Amino acid sequence: MSAPVVAAFSEIIHSPVRLRICGLLRRIAELEFAVVRDTLQLSDANLSKNLKTLAVAGLITVRKERSQARADSRQLTWVSLTPQGKSALEAHLAALAQIVDEER
Repeated sequence: MSAPVVAAFSEIIHSPVRLRICGLLRRIAELEFAVVRDTLQLSDANLSKNLKTLAVAGLITVRKERSQARADSRQLTWVSLTPQGKSALEAHLAALAQIVDEER
């Protein structure tokens, strides 16, 4: 049985782009950079900037891996939520739910 989620608003996650990134990663082990970019319809620069902010905060991990399908040396970038990131996202979502419930 998991511990109850304690609501905690996160200024880092609350940014619309970062919230969408975290939401996309919420129920999946990891996604490739291009999939995140294309799904959220972001530019490479915008996605990179927001991934860096999340990574510096310890909320995501970014790893690079050489693609076996490519003949050149380009690497694929994989993104995933850390356990801390998952906890922070759930706490942020709980805080948003509290805000909505207070408005009713």
